[in-house]
Amino acid sequence: MSFYKQYQRFKDFDYASFFNRLTDQDIRRIINKNRLSELDYLALLSPRAEKCLEEMAQKAHRLTIQHFGRVILLYTPLYLADYCINSCVYCGFRVQNKFARKKLSLDELESEARVIAGTGLKHILILTGESRKHSPVSYIKECVEILKKYFTSIGIEIYPLEEAEYAELVFAGVDGLTIYQEVYDEQVYSEVHPAGPKRDYRFRLDAPERACRAGIRSVNVGALLGLYDWRTEAFFTGLHANYLQNSYPDVEVSISPPRMRPYPGGAAPRVMVNDKNLVQYMLAFRLFVPRGGISISTRERPELREYLIKLGTTRMSAGSCTAVGGRSGADKSTGQFEISDERDVATMARVIYSHGYQPVYKDWQTI
Repeated sequence: MSFYKQYQRFKDFDYASFFNRLTDQDIRRIINKNRLSELDYLALLSPRAEKCLEEMAQKAHRLTIQHFGRVILLYTPLYLADYCINSCVYCGFRVQNKFARKKLSLDELESEARVIAGTGLKHILILTGESRKHSPVSYIKECVEILKKYFTSIGIEIYPLEEAEYAELVFAGVDGLTIYQEVYDEQVYSEVHPAGPKRDYRFRLDAPERACRAGIRSVNVGALLGLYDWRTEAFFTGLHANYLQNSYPDVEVSISPPRMRPYPGGAAPRVMVNDKNLVQYMLAFRLFVPRGGISISTRERPELREYLIKLGTTRMSAGSCTAVGGRSGADKSTGQFEISDERDVATMARVIYSHGYQPVYKDWQTI
């Protein structure tokens, strides 16, 4: 199986005509449905649906409480290395950027782990640049062995792997995968990935399924908002998540809706995605995939993140750092991008409580 077949069904779809045919009555009828079709979801992403955000928000809130309760899972990213061989035009780690690259030694990793564990967090997401030479699977497995001493859930956000390699990491203790397609439009994908192994659209697109077949517990997908039309990118992200949830019902599926952030020498977004757009995307997704998780990172500014707590969010990062070795006092490298919410874990926990929700530090034990 492959989600690519689903993508091809809508690759040349006439979105403009579809949006133009929608009426206010169509949108309200869809909001009141118990089960949404793919085109229902697309309708809720339309310009016409913007005037119905309040109704969408009320239902999204009810569905989130029904399926997840009043809880927000907290996690934090940990960068192992920033070596990369790709030329992604939107990323601070791209190979053309000249800065002192870094890779954590196992001792440095343990120092970082101690600092993070001291905040109470038990869920961690480890990241690398996309360089098999500098961050081979064997190195990641060594890192996982150390991190298991401090954390109960270890996710990875690294270069796409073969199914057998995902199985190796699952056996080692990895239970979650985050991998962004970045942009689902195939033509734009080739434009923003001019060189490097990441140019292989299909290999990246099928990575979540390879991980699912390898026994991963959770998968998080998404598009980097700002690279192309946000409505169609949100549509394909939602279709991808729904496809994975239906195809692998034992896997927890979630999305992230990250917007482009500044980085040293970076290019501006091709398309601006405002707060209202982001909210509409989240609400439409919640109505389409009621059991799908929604992760909001520290890319977003503090006041917006607080606003999004009651609009479908299920996971939030806290105490984030996008530089390798940025927490333990070791010499840190250049960050992948600038974060907007610099609040520490304790502060975020207090904020979540203040909104009537409970921060969760642990909801899984790998061993």
